[in-house]
Amino acid sequence: MSQPANDTRVPLIEPGEVSVDIKRENEFGALTSKDYLYKVKSTHGKQLKPSVFEAPPYYISLITYLNYLILIILGHLHDFFSMTFMKDKNIGLLEHDGYAPWYSKFESFYTRRMKKRIDDCFSRPTTGVPGRFIRCIDRISHDLNEYFTYPGTTTMCLNLSSYNYLGFAQSEGQCTDAAIEAANTYGSNSGGPRNLIGTTDLHIEAEKCIAAFVGKEAAMLNSMGYSTNANFFNSFLDAKCLVISDELNHTSIRTGVRLSGAAVRTFKHNDMDYLEKLIREQIVAGQPKTSRPWKKIIIIVEGLFSMEGSTCNLPALVALKKKYKCYLFVDEAHSIGAMGPTGRGVCDVYGVDPNDVDILMGTLTKSFGAAGGYIACDQWIIDKFKLDVSTVAYGESIPSPVLAQIISSLKTIIGEIHPGEGEERLQRIAFNSRYLRLGLRRLGFIVYGAPDSPVIPMLLYCPSKMPAFSRMMLQRKIAVVVVAYPATPLIESRVRFCMSASITKDDIDYLLRHVNEVGDKLYLKVSNGKSSVPEDGRPPRWTIEEVLEKTPEDCKHDEFFIEEQGLIS
Repeated sequence: MSQPANDTRVPLIEPGEVSVDIKRENEFGALTSKDYLYKVKSTHGKQLKPSVFEAPPYYISLITYLNYLILIILGHLHDFFSMTFMKDKNIGLLEHDGYAPWYSKFESFYTRRMKKRIDDCFSRPTTGVPGRFIRCIDRISHDLNEYFTYPGTTTMCLNLSSYNYLGFAQSEGQCTDAAIEAANTYGSNSGGPRNLIGTTDLHIEAEKCIAAFVGKEAAMLNSMGYSTNANFFNSFLDAKCLVISDELNHTSIRTGVRLSGAAVRTFKHNDMDYLEKLIREQIVAGQPKTSRPWKKIIIIVEGLFSMEGSTCNLPALVALKKKYKCYLFVDEAHSIGAMGPTGRGVCDVYGVDPNDVDILMGTLTKSFGAAGGYIACDQWIIDKFKLDVSTVAYGESIPSPVLAQIISSLKTIIGEIHPGEGEERLQRIAFNSRYLRLGLRRLGFIVYGAPDSPVIPMLLYCPSKMPAFSRMMLQRKIAVVVVAYPATPLIESRVRFCMSASITKDDIDYLLRHVNEVGDKLYLKVSNGKSSVPEDGRPPRWTIEEVLEKTPEDCKHDEFFIEEQGLIS
């Protein structure tokens, strides 16, 4: 494995007996300087310009389409010869013994001939805590990923692949201590309450903590974030209601809306003019067939979009909601805890009163290092939700140790326990996110998203470059997530760096050096640089040494992001 000559090494602690201090350092790197902190500033109700996603040069799009065309042609040729001469290997695609095929050759083509070829880049097994470093279980691919074998070894990698935004997923620390205490107190073998099923005092305390944290009257917990969305809309909406949904909303939202039977209209991502036009048209048209007024109209957006790293334009959404008397639902799965001056999500980022948003949804698996999801809104909605939502009727309750983790992490963020630690974590993830994003842009990569977003998508485009990038980074002991169709548009394959407060500035230096090297080898630096670097006399593409020298200080100055995400009064 090649290494840059002047590489600053990140210490990787290999398997073996390690002290508690080393374990903590592996899970959450110590802050080396207060210069590597950034306090996020609220926009105080000001709107943002529409998100601008830099387009690649035309030849990159052309090459990407040609890549897919070649893969499709080769895949169909492979299918033809395989099903003609090796029928025993394609029993699932052919009729046999009077039985129909298991699945359609056409519908399964993408999975069999494209996705399966790069399965070694997805769902890599891991063990231990997904902290600053993550331990990946080594595996060997056979017969083009037909199956894997495991030699029994592991590799410690720098972790840019987990949603552990604030670094609370630790095996040591106050959250772990609280979880252990809850297990001892509420466990069936403890001296406390035995075999508790359903709601406990911890559930009630966690719901009160969440409601107070996000600024709503009440909150309700669910044991799974996906099912929180998938079941809420079925309870809140019916066939006489209208959903107006951002085109990039998560599949859990789409599932829930389909189950509700409500009519659905989508609007272009973050396009407020288009949204207003759509609302006006639907109010005038009314329900199909009867033309009666809609029973409810609800606008659904995400606070932070997980594939683009962009935020919703909350002030404009609130203004439209008030103007046309709609409900507003904001999914804060990725923004709650990770964004805003106090970690309270997009309302905190924009300085918007949470009471101006009817329903706030969030998950507890990311910033809080726990599990489950919540709905926070007015008490009457929660009361209705508790009566008929299927998650409560058929799902299990959140275990006590998980509830203790939620409560402990929330209290750390607000400073009720370990004062100052929560603030430091928020400032660390803000600095890390800005530093990595600006560094990648200056190196010449196309990067999407808001400046303070902990989700940093870097575009790869060609399908062949996606597995190449993933495998080359793994060789350099860096764990990343690559994403492709259908999770993204066909030609916009990308790597999605997930930033964490547990990462140090030296870790990001290490990452930038290797991404720079791999980017040169795979020809990934296709940005024109005009959307992110101000007119300061420098060329749009910087050297790695210039980036490491200047960017840590520059990323704390907001003027470097004005072109990317400017304010509108």
